[in-house]
Amino acid sequence: MSQIEMGACFYVTDDRAHSGDSPNSCLLVFEGSCNPIMPNCSRPDSLALLEALRPVFNLSSIRPVVNSSTPTHVQIDFILVNILGVDEKAQLLKTYIFQYLIWRNEFVSWNSTECGTEWLTVPRKLLWVPDVVINEFMERNLAQKSAYTYLAHNGTVFDAHPVRVVSSCRLDTYTFPFDIQNCTLTFNSYLHHTSSLQLGQIFTTEKILEFSKEIIKTKGEWELIGIAASKNQLLSSVGELYDELRFFISLRRRSTLYVVNLLIPSCFLITVDLFSFLLPPQSVDRSSFKMTLILGYTVFLLIMNDLLPITGNTIPLINVFLSLCLALMVASLLETVLITNLLQGSSRHSQLPGWLRLTVIKVLGRLVLLPPKSTQAVVPNPFTLEDMEAVSVRAGVGGALRKEGVVQQELRRLGEDLRVIRLRLEQEVAGGQSSEEWVQVGFIVDRLLFAIYILFISVSFFTIILIWVNS
Repeated sequence: MSQIEMGACFYVTDDRAHSGDSPNSCLLVFEGSCNPIMPNCSRPDSLALLEALRPVFNLSSIRPVVNSSTPTHVQIDFILVNILGVDEKAQLLKTYIFQYLIWRNEFVSWNSTECGTEWLTVPRKLLWVPDVVINEFMERNLAQKSAYTYLAHNGTVFDAHPVRVVSSCRLDTYTFPFDIQNCTLTFNSYLHHTSSLQLGQIFTTEKILEFSKEIIKTKGEWELIGIAASKNQLLSSVGELYDELRFFISLRRRSTLYVVNLLIPSCFLITVDLFSFLLPPQSVDRSSFKMTLILGYTVFLLIMNDLLPITGNTIPLINVFLSLCLALMVASLLETVLITNLLQGSSRHSQLPGWLRLTVIKVLGRLVLLPPKSTQAVVPNPFTLEDMEAVSVRAGVGGALRKEGVVQQELRRLGEDLRVIRLRLEQEVAGGQSSEEWVQVGFIVDRLLFAIYILFISVSFFTIILIWVNS
């Protein structure tokens, strides 16, 4: 048995552990209070100091405090090195950080002048390390860990290692691609309560944000805009309080790619569809032009579908915008079909009803700057010069023949023929007037729907842009 005296504290080891006769058995006996180990360096170099610290390394399994009622103060901080990506479908944030932990090992203290150094690099497995975890962790840390920590002459331990954090985050893509995501990294001890371990910060959040922006070199899809922190004390399941340190990370999506590839082409196509109303429907096949626009826009949406976010919480506003553009194009095509049918089939329609003439031609026509045209029909006089000459000739012949009965019959037959001719002329004039009125109704309705189309597009786009800006 060998015994190393530390004031009133004795650390006893079994010498048989070195001979292989029995497992290593350790006994730590506290009498009163334990004092830190003050190693005596045989020479001022790191090897002598490391040899003198071997008793401390044998205490790596317990919390490094002289008095067990004294809590260990652990200071935590991190620097955000890179934003690897955001998975909207799985609600995950992927980041790469440098995590820093600082605490004091009360078992260690040495004279920096006698031992020749103030700091010493020590393998992490030889010292007690706090069990600080990130609650939002969803996958195993794939970053390469550092195997060493810094140990200071006054017992301060500085531990730093990279962490690839795949954390859960509640993502809100409603204002995509102008969205700002707020994710949380929560640090706390896995087992220790406040009476044993207390958490704090090394730097202020302003310094963390400044350091992170300086280190981040890549200009990916996301931009770091803010970091905030808060410390809370929560009640555990066993009724004990434990410290929790939360860091709130604010990220803003760079929207230039989506504006150029999605929003601007959609606005161009809807503008072309809007100006297609200027094509005369009676002489140009406007419906074919609009159908081509709809087909092209559908293919465009299928190609750009991979750029849109996939999430089940809320429907992104950009999806509403794209669906609205497609719906407006379809409504424009249906309006063109209606107006074309009205203009091409006007000759087959019956006479325009009086209420429709009053409502559309006289009221709506003036509203859309298409006043009613004059509809006074001029019915030609069916009694032409040739008809009068024929009557005179027949009358002369009748007078010559002095046959009054024959003359009367001829005149009666002639009157019936002229009456039939007049009736047909009146029907043709009335039909032409009715057809002209239906054509006028078609132009008025087309102008009215064009104005409604412009108004609806303006209000919809303004509302969506306003929601984007306010959000």
